[in-house]
Amino acid sequence: MAEGSVQGAAPRPVDRRGMAAAIASISIVGVAISLSMPLLALVMEARGFSGTAIGINSAMAGVASIAWVPFVTPLARRIGTARLILILIAASMVSFLGFFVISSYWAWFGLRFVFHGATTAIFVLSEFWISSAAPRERRGFVLGVYATFLSIGVAAGPILLSLTGASGAPPFLIGTIILAVSAIPVIMARDTSPRIEKRPEHSFARFLIAVPVATIAVLAFGAVETGMLSILPIYGLRIGLDAATATLLVTAAALGNVVLQVPLGWMSDRMDKRVLLLVCGLVGVIGALLMPVFAHRMTELFVTLFIWGGVTAGLYTIGLAHLAARYRDADLASANAAFVMMYSIGMLVGPAAMGAGMDIDPHGFPIVCALFFAGYVVIAAFRIARWAGR
Repeated sequence: MAEGSVQGAAPRPVDRRGMAAAIASISIVGVAISLSMPLLALVMEARGFSGTAIGINSAMAGVASIAWVPFVTPLARRIGTARLILILIAASMVSFLGFFVISSYWAWFGLRFVFHGATTAIFVLSEFWISSAAPRERRGFVLGVYATFLSIGVAAGPILLSLTGASGAPPFLIGTIILAVSAIPVIMARDTSPRIEKRPEHSFARFLIAVPVATIAVLAFGAVETGMLSILPIYGLRIGLDAATATLLVTAAALGNVVLQVPLGWMSDRMDKRVLLLVCGLVGVIGALLMPVFAHRMTELFVTLFIWGGVTAGLYTIGLAHLAARYRDADLASANAAFVMMYSIGMLVGPAAMGAGMDIDPHGFPIVCALFFAGYVVIAAFRIARWAGR
């Protein structure tokens, strides 16, 4: 099917209230997630766990997402999109508080399963809501706006953590309150949430490979972004930075997302999304390889992370727009779930690989990032060349 064609009939009306509510809610959830990932990693580092142990525990986020995602669309069809989001927010609040109450390393695997499974399902439903409500001809731009607000939330989490510190109750209480606030926009616009009345036309597994330039892109990005949130602060500590500065490395990358997602989304509405995805992957390789070069030059390192984080986040934004140009209704919900599934597989392998790489050498983190992006570049270039040959 040609890019830009959609499975279905006439375009749906634009729902600005629903778009605003979904964007606001998921952006607030993003604050809690970006607070939790470095928080949990720093707590484990303070308790003396190795990089490998931290990475393996963090990788439970991927396991949870993979386990939860296939059930999101069927549950939404039965319960309703907005109502299911509210249930998931409640589950994420309870599990996040559990990290403070329960200190057992092994119990944290179970808590991560609930917390990350619930928040991943919120992402699936919110992005389906946004894609369904957005006008087709400006969908890339709207998704860029969504990614911008989400990035603001992701940038705010580490900033909050740098102010509260990683010890004691305050960061856990703040995260729980933030999650509670995320329910307000959903409640206010619950009557506009999209309904899923039919079953998807294809099996869930088919959506995993139907648009590989998008789904493999998000797999690579999921591996790197999760590693960035969990392992980048530890990388900063291992190369000699203090805890506050190491945490702000994540903020530098997240701020790049804030600035660059709208321009990238705008570009995706006007050019071949596959080519733009390939360019984002190439920037991912180059930026990762520059990190060891600038490891002890803070200005250059922060600028590199700013550009690298912003452009590589386009793999998610543009990949999502590419899927939304192909599907709608139940098929769009399932394709979005498969997209998040591939992101979750990346979450599963990324932190563990980066933690293990960093145990061998502090610069193992950026080297592993470069390898993930390089693998995607090879696959994307092959697919684009094959398509052009046709």
